[in-house]
Amino acid sequence: MRPLERRMADNIPFSIGSALDNALGWSLEAETKGSSKEIKEPCKHRLVLKMEKRRGKPVSMVGPFSLSKERMTLVCSNVKRRLGSGGTCKDEWMEFQGECREKLKLFLQDEGFLFKA
Repeated sequence: MRPLERRMADNIPFSIGSALDNALGWSLEAETKGSSKEIKEPCKHRLVLKMEKRRGKPVSMVGPFSLSKERMTLVCSNVKRRLGSGGTCKDEWMEFQGECREKLKLFLQDEGFLFKA
């Protein structure tokens, strides 16, 4: 058999595409990823502060958090109240309007969270 010649046989070691007659051919990856989130204590977090510009305005971001959804919204609302600015929590990150990284770090350290150096 020549190197560029392809054989069509049933004993092929692998196949390209999916098997249409097998129910396990396609699976949703989102189902397996969502259940593996680990909830950590605040002192076990190593958070990162970032700043982005969106439409010319600064946005301060902090994360990634490993908290339950209820706990994360509670922490976010407390920090927004203390900062006096708007913000939101999306997935594992909290976003706040304006350049407030220094104040944000102080408020989250009071809550017991730790930051990367």
